[in-house]
Amino acid sequence: MAITALTPDQLDAQASRLHDTQAWQQIVSGWESSAPEPSAAVRTEAAPAQLPASAPDGPADWRSLLSVPVDRLIDDSLRALPAAPPAERPLPGRLGAVLPDRVHAWRRVGQADVRPSVHLGYARRILVEWGWQNTPYRLRNARGARCVCGALLTAHRLGYGSPATVDRAGAWLITELRAQGWPGLIGPWNRLPGRTAADALALVDRAARRAALAGH
Repeated sequence: MAITALTPDQLDAQASRLHDTQAWQQIVSGWESSAPEPSAAVRTEAAPAQLPASAPDGPADWRSLLSVPVDRLIDDSLRALPAAPPAERPLPGRLGAVLPDRVHAWRRVGQADVRPSVHLGYARRILVEWGWQNTPYRLRNARGARCVCGALLTAHRLGYGSPATVDRAGAWLITELRAQGWPGLIGPWNRLPGRTAADALALVDRAARRAALAGH
């Protein structure tokens, strides 16, 4: 299976373009808001039913006590659940961190795609186990540590998520950065003097939460 040859900066630019599309803005707008009030027609349809006159004290159907349809309650509840944690599939050891990514191509064979929130979870694991770095314009340093975008690319190259998933995960990172007031791309944020590994992990965590709450 072919491995994307994107660099971290190319991924950064692609994710930014995706973030700026109207379709993406429709995905992220209002994800933190509660579900809208049901329309008058829905309220009328879902209004509590009257108990039969012959059984004034009998049990009513529980569905009649709801102000919104059951299917919508279930859907809203599922969307609010956090993403499932990544399956326990250990990363290659420290040697694997410094080897060329093409060496790990076999790990993609037979792997299903994952949601962006799950992909971000794998990227976080890479940053924790292999390390974080802020060297400009490099996927990794001599020790195998990755920048944030490098961790996204490495997660894909290890078999976690399709190229499209990598772009969406990057767009969720940019969405979180915009919420924090950062106007630029991920790379300059990662390279800012004084930036720490804890900052990088916190960014990935918050972006993963946003994606999960939006059903991604």
